[in-house]
Amino acid sequence: MLLFFALGLLIHFVFFASIFDIYFTSPLVHGMTPQFTPLPPPAKRLVLFVADGLRADTLYELDEDGNSRAPFIRNVIMHEGSWGVSHTRVPTESRPGHVALIAGFYEDVSAVAKGWKENPVEFDSLFNESKYTWSWGSPDILPMFAKGASGDHVYTYSYDAQREDFGAHDATKLDTWVFDKVKDFFDAARNNQSLFTKVNEEKVVFFLHLLGIDTNGHAHRPSSREYKDNIKKVDDGVKEIVSIFKHFYGDDGKTAFIFTSDHGMTDWGSHGAGHPSETLTPFVTWGAGIKFPQNVSAQQYDDEFLKEWRLENWKRRDVNQADIAPLMASLIGVPFPLNSVGILPVGYLNNTGLFKAESMFTNAVQILEQFKVKMTQKKEATLPFLFTPFKLLSDSQQLDILRKARSYIKQEKFDEVVSLCEELIDLALRGLSYYHTYDRLFLGINVAVGFVGWMSYTSLLIIKSHSNIPKGTRKEGKKPHCLLLYSFIATGVLVACFLMIQACPWTYYVYCLLPVPIWYAVLREHEVIQDLVESLLTFPRSHFVAYLLVFTLGIEVLVLSFFYRYMLTAGLIVFAGWPFLTQLWTRAKITFLSWAFFSLLLAVFPLMPVVGRKPNLSLVMGAGFLVLLLSLAVVTTLGKRNIKLVKGELLVLLLQMLSTVLSMYVVYSTHHSLLKKEGLPLMNQIVSWATLASSLVAPLLSSTALSQRLASILLSLMSTYLLLSTGYEALFPLVLSCLMFVWIQVEQETLQQPGVSCKQKLTSIQFTCDTDIAQFRQLCPDDIRRAFFLILLIFPVFLRPFGYKRIRILLAQENYHRSLKAAWEL
Repeated sequence: MLLFFALGLLIHFVFFASIFDIYFTSPLVHGMTPQFTPLPPPAKRLVLFVADGLRADTLYELDEDGNSRAPFIRNVIMHEGSWGVSHTRVPTESRPGHVALIAGFYEDVSAVAKGWKENPVEFDSLFNESKYTWSWGSPDILPMFAKGASGDHVYTYSYDAQREDFGAHDATKLDTWVFDKVKDFFDAARNNQSLFTKVNEEKVVFFLHLLGIDTNGHAHRPSSREYKDNIKKVDDGVKEIVSIFKHFYGDDGKTAFIFTSDHGMTDWGSHGAGHPSETLTPFVTWGAGIKFPQNVSAQQYDDEFLKEWRLENWKRRDVNQADIAPLMASLIGVPFPLNSVGILPVGYLNNTGLFKAESMFTNAVQILEQFKVKMTQKKEATLPFLFTPFKLLSDSQQLDILRKARSYIKQEKFDEVVSLCEELIDLALRGLSYYHTYDRLFLGINVAVGFVGWMSYTSLLIIKSHSNIPKGTRKEGKKPHCLLLYSFIATGVLVACFLMIQACPWTYYVYCLLPVPIWYAVLREHEVIQDLVESLLTFPRSHFVAYLLVFTLGIEVLVLSFFYRYMLTAGLIVFAGWPFLTQLWTRAKITFLSWAFFSLLLAVFPLMPVVGRKPNLSLVMGAGFLVLLLSLAVVTTLGKRNIKLVKGELLVLLLQMLSTVLSMYVVYSTHHSLLKKEGLPLMNQIVSWATLASSLVAPLLSSTALSQRLASILLSLMSTYLLLSTGYEALFPLVLSCLMFVWIQVEQETLQQPGVSCKQKLTSIQFTCDTDIAQFRQLCPDDIRRAFFLILLIFPVFLRPFGYKRIRILLAQENYHRSLKAAWEL
């Protein structure tokens, strides 16, 4: 049994790991040739301001008095440069946003395994292509671009990580530090000839990462005075830095400025998902090579933002976040980042038609290079008769489009060049996606075959051990013929040879060979399969069809719940009414009424907002008090039944209740401490860590009796869960636990039906390992219902508050980042 359990864990681990090989592989390719515009660039240097966590609407809109929160930036929009909205992609996190801005591609999702802080795959960037880059800001962002750079020309200056305190009184000091260091840098450059020479070179980048807005947004939310005041501080700082550049370089008109953000932020102070408040960020650019403001009477955008921002008369040009990288490369004349998938927004360029055409042509060739390398790699790793090329962009089509574009440039048909290159880029990007997902169907089929085989095998073993199948009257069958074994061995050898010829990664061998022994084990149980089919054929056809329809409907509800949470509500409502469709409810009306009550109560949670609400400390405290009352009720009930608790077991229960009280205190104390901007108290951190550690051990020290052990598990769960709660979600595990305990009572009632034996009193059930397997009852059709009920109860757990995303948002909101980091990782 233990061997079978270990084998199951291993197989499920393989299936889980396959997700990353199928969906989460790096999109990057290497081996391309750098491409740059063969014309003099308009700018010698570029200054990039990134206000981390800044929303587009908060920057562009006017305040209650009709004044701009960023008067300098607004003046730039109206009199000096061009503006628009930069559209980011999920995940809206700092690292992926900066990678899109500076490297021009959307983050390799495998970086999540390293906390978005290290480069799982080396990539090219604007900084790497520049002559020199100086950067100031967060230690979480700057090192990743310096690490990936070739040579020693990317310089980083970052503050200590301890400064990034979400509970700090004044997070604007992070931005002030950056502005002060930039001013000190140029003061030093005037007195240092070597540094002075470097900063006066061409193709130079200055990067200012401003984290204060993001920090204030997490701590106080974007609607707070702190967040909006920080925007004013940043605006003043940008104005001062621009003045320093003009003074240092003698206002030579060779500096291009870009002001943008890596991501936005929701009203409740989080980011990472795809809400418009997270994906819409400001983009303002001015200086050398940038178009001046353009007054218009009509805009191409249908949203209401322009009127709200009172910018409807100034031409708005939206971009995708990755498009900013080729724009910056074009402005200072460096090669486009090799891995960039951004499309040059020529509408921002204030230059000749020839320059725009050549820049767009360079952009198209750079992306086409990636397509060709990706196609070559896939072609070399696939047998010729199995390789299916991307038909929309053949070699001849590539040459035709490139020749036509060159011909248009010679004929000075620059607009046609831009359109033609945009068409080529679109095809190349679609081709890149095609080859990146080339093996997805092949791997998906193999994993699916293996998973179906494993489910079939485990089902057959359960049926064989806990039913009358195979029938006792059947004669002892002969062992499977050696031909079956040899056939599967031959199949395995053929699969291995096929993978070896194509030089596939070792993980492909695991996914493709695993189904072979699994299905061999399935077919060895041919007698069980044969008897099972015979039993199903004797089942009344009308009943069989009815059960199949109900089963299919139930599965559809579970699938749809991934997309529409209210489907769980519908399922739980049916869940609540199930006993009333049978005669069971007449036996124990209180039990089944409790079942209906808790089911309907649980059905409310999928309808509640996952995020986007204000903290409600009263609900968290109320959940804590309910848990304490429930614990007292358990102790009282045990006393009435004359069930004596061992002294040690009673002590464990009392300590768990004390832990719940301490958790309530920590939530209350932390909430008020953060409101006063006093940070996270040290004592709260100690209590939180102790609560987490004790919650893992305490249930093991409690009584092994069913009711006492379940009560202990609930107390341990709630003491930690309360620390992660800010509102109604604190009630969720309590309601779920009550429902599941009632479910135990309900199932005990169902076992009293005629023909079903082995009813065991709940008081005699123990959490021990010496259960006699021979005493297990036989399977019955009702077990299918029980399995479905279990899955239906599991789904709300993953789709409701205690999910990964939910915990991250709570940590960001309440600054439990330090004290509960271990709970988050767990």
